[in-house]
Amino acid sequence: MAHQSDPRFLVLHALRVKGFAKLDVVTELTALPADAVGDQLSTLQADELVQFREARELWQLTPSGRVAHAEALAEDVADDGLRSALQQPYAGFLELNEVFKELCGEWQLRDGVPNDHSDGAYDAAVITRLADIDAKAQPTCSSFAAVMDRFATYAPRLRVAIEKVQGGNQQQFTGVMCNSYHDVWMELHEDLILTLGIDRAKEGSF
Repeated sequence: MAHQSDPRFLVLHALRVKGFAKLDVVTELTALPADAVGDQLSTLQADELVQFREARELWQLTPSGRVAHAEALAEDVADDGLRSALQQPYAGFLELNEVFKELCGEWQLRDGVPNDHSDGAYDAAVITRLADIDAKAQPTCSSFAAVMDRFATYAPRLRVAIEKVQGGNQQQFTGVMCNSYHDVWMELHEDLILTLGIDRAKEGSF
């Protein structure tokens, strides 16, 4: 049975992965009921572990919250078997990550200049290759989720993003802070980096 994480940790972790987020985004990342997320955020705020930016309705960790998250993360993966079980699918993810990064570059640039997306055939070919990546990423995400339940949100979020791209929403490929395929992919990678205790710079994976 997949490891179940504590709700308090899930909220802290979502904010650590995102950096800052609105309530609905934290709810989506944690797969917890919105009222439960709201209660957790209120408690964490009272404990001075999170702060709320009213102007943009964003939540983020305080410096103390980052320390608390690190401690909670260590508890969440205290069983060494969890990290070991994630290593094999992570190796497969890294291979896909290299292909995905190259594909994002081809979507954003063409012949060294910004892609203006005026060539439908070119874009369609890139989107087809994205679908190929997604077809491999879906079972990889399922492998992560089989070990730790908190990874279960990524596969459906990637699927929603690619369906929007295929439906003509260009921003959903590499857009920023819009739940694009790239956004979700980078969140998954950051989650794995944190969970596995990897030094991103030493690994050279970006």
